Amino acid sequence: MNPALSKFSRVDLCHQPTPLEAMPRLSEKLGGPNLWIKRDDCTGLATGGNKTRKLEFLVGDAVQRGADMLVTQGAVQSNHVRQTAAAACKFGLDCHALLERRVPDRDNDYETTGNVLFDNIFGTTIEFRPPGLDMNAEALQIVEKLRSQGRKPYFIPGGGSNEIGALGYVSCAFELLDQFEAQKLDVGRIVLASGSAGTHAGMLAGLHAAHSNIPVLGISVRQPEERQINAVYGLAKGTAAQLTDVPLGIESVQVDDGYVGDGYGLPTKGTIRAIDLAAKFEGLLLDPVYSAKGFDGMISLIQDGFFETDKDVVFIHTGGSAALFAYEAELV
Repeated sequence: MNPALSKFSRVDLCHQPTPLEAMPRLSEKLGGPNLWIKRDDCTGLATGGNKTRKLEFLVGDAVQRGADMLVTQGAVQSNHVRQTAAAACKFGLDCHALLERRVPDRDNDYETTGNVLFDNIFGTTIEFRPPGLDMNAEALQIVEKLRSQGRKPYFIPGGGSNEIGALGYVSCAFELLDQFEAQKLDVGRIVLASGSAGTHAGMLAGLHAAHSNIPVLGISVRQPEERQINAVYGLAKGTAAQLTDVPLGIESVQVDDGYVGDGYGLPTKGTIRAIDLAAKFEGLLLDPVYSAKGFDGMISLIQDGFFETDKDVVFIHTGGSAALFAYEAELV
């Protein structure tokens, strides 16, 4: 463990370091910079994904506080809920989840397959909610009810995205810098899907704490650029303050909202193209909600000449392949 993180409660959930792999065939196909992929789909917990890193610190805090259950929330096909449920099982905790019917026009299978199937296998108790509610507030009401019944619930916000969860991507940033040095990469930019903000914010805070100037570009999967910048910056600033006295500036937060399409969880033609190219050229499975939208943004920006062609570009694969089963009609 990096000494900067040793003061925080943490449990062992993640297979790390995750691989940093070249994508030579796709690099040649696109004719741009040398592309690399950080395989955080290989973190190991319940098919893996970025939330595993966050949960090491969140569950560590929950265990330290004597919790007997985890309470969280997410969209119906939430990767975060699936990994939270698995982590709860690993530490003998109950798990209760609120699932928001955020994605419109889905058939009945959408609420039983993919991540929801795993949630049920892990014994999660689930409540569904209509779209548009303040889901963290809804979950906190459940927490208070459980406390009144004598339980000791620990609340984890959507995506595990708070100043504790974001430490998981501070750790990833430190890990990446070691890999860049070991593999002699000259990284011009890191690209990732930016959603609940924890992964993006933690990466920025970790690079800042390590005095690295490598820029991070977040491809928004849900919110307009200005709102996403503010969400990421607020969390990154608070996370960085736990590690260094040097303030993090808002100018470090880069967001492109041009690939959201019709909304969260709704694949675009570019999303489907990204899934197809990653699969057929590199044998990779991207999910249609997060990683494929981020990958689509990266591909389009390469084609627009955005990246320096003599630098390496690193994409953070945040996992989520379990959700592919819920999007079969769009994919085949």
